[in-house]
Amino acid sequence: MSGSLTPAADRLARFQEAYRNLDLLPLIEKRELEKFQVAYGLDLLAELQQLVEDDDSKDGKIIFSGHRGCGKSTLLAEFGRQCRDRGYFVVFFSIADSIEMSDVDHVSILFAIALNLMLEAEKASVSIPKSAKTAIDNWFAKKARIITETPLSAEVSVGFELFKLISGKLKSEASVRDEIRKEFEKKISELVAQINIIAAQIQAATQQDVLVIIDDLDKLDLAVVEEIYKKHIKALFLPGIRIIFTIPISALRETSLRSYITTESDNQIVEMPVTKTFVKGERRKDDPVPVAEAMQTLCEVLHRRIDPELLDPEIAAQIVFYSGGVLRELIRLTNVCCRICLRSLRRNPDQSALAIDPIVLAEAVKELRLDFEMQLGKVDYEILQTTYEKFLPDDPKDQKFLDLLHGLHVLEYRNDEIWYDAHPIVIDLLKRKGLI
Repeated sequence: MSGSLTPAADRLARFQEAYRNLDLLPLIEKRELEKFQVAYGLDLLAELQQLVEDDDSKDGKIIFSGHRGCGKSTLLAEFGRQCRDRGYFVVFFSIADSIEMSDVDHVSILFAIALNLMLEAEKASVSIPKSAKTAIDNWFAKKARIITETPLSAEVSVGFELFKLISGKLKSEASVRDEIRKEFEKKISELVAQINIIAAQIQAATQQDVLVIIDDLDKLDLAVVEEIYKKHIKALFLPGIRIIFTIPISALRETSLRSYITTESDNQIVEMPVTKTFVKGERRKDDPVPVAEAMQTLCEVLHRRIDPELLDPEIAAQIVFYSGGVLRELIRLTNVCCRICLRSLRRNPDQSALAIDPIVLAEAVKELRLDFEMQLGKVDYEILQTTYEKFLPDDPKDQKFLDLLHGLHVLEYRNDEIWYDAHPIVIDLLKRKGLI
């Protein structure tokens, strides 16, 4: 911080920096990782490495699952970097950056794979032989003319500009996505063949095996997830390259869907658990004792992002408690605390010693509690009450329960068994309503 700032202005600047830092989840860029990353999910990285490196077929499909916000994106980005260091040609992309999330289907996912393979190849200046490169460019240019119904200028008919043009239209224009669907819905084999051609040319030019990692598929609505992974999983798994797909943990609890995925992926499913901040039942005690290692890790996540003068260690521990061990919730709650403090500083700029205190935290918890409450009905409360009392719902396959799991109202934990608990802020809500 600049020494020329007044104490009040300095405090405002510190909270502004913390607020920006708390928006950096997931960690994708190298600079962000160097500044904010903590040791997390090492066993999962080893599990993913084993599945990728021990796959002789070189076209295995891996399903990576977990609660939304548990740290999958950051871990997958780190895994992608490690694979690059070990000599793989890695294409890591978010489906949310490629396609409007309300319009994702198996065709658009496959088209996004083909497109992102070429975008990465252009970015890395991969020397694909001219004749093969021309054939690939012409294929995309032809499809671009069909799906956009627009003649292409010479400048964008080949190379990086062509792929950027198609990428932008795929993301922003529903009509383009509709045309892609019409073009390939009955010609999936052509699209898959093109993916394989591109991957083969990249592999031949770089002497590296291709690995595609698709992030944010776990953020799709459950109905869309079921449509993609149950009805079209065979098509999705056709490309002859290694691909890591993400999926919400709630989807894997649906028996028939899991059966499809287990069969088609040859049981190559990796599940990322929520960090268990308390052992089963401990949270119910008057003086609960947290899991020290988990508490230390999550507190470090916060301390790397926010000036210690703004966040007392005891308050940090309370934020970890309210997060339920979910990284996204940890960051979200602290971010709301910073917003509250920034608003307060603007109303009263003389608060040069303002910090996140119990009053600020209580206000932030209230905001999140109201968010949870708005989504709940009578049956939801009954399921939450039962889950709290028994660490298990009456029917873990019930769609209402799966929706609560998807929405983070319920969290799944693991040790020798799988057990569930209501989100700590939802527990607060249940207590306020006299249900527990």
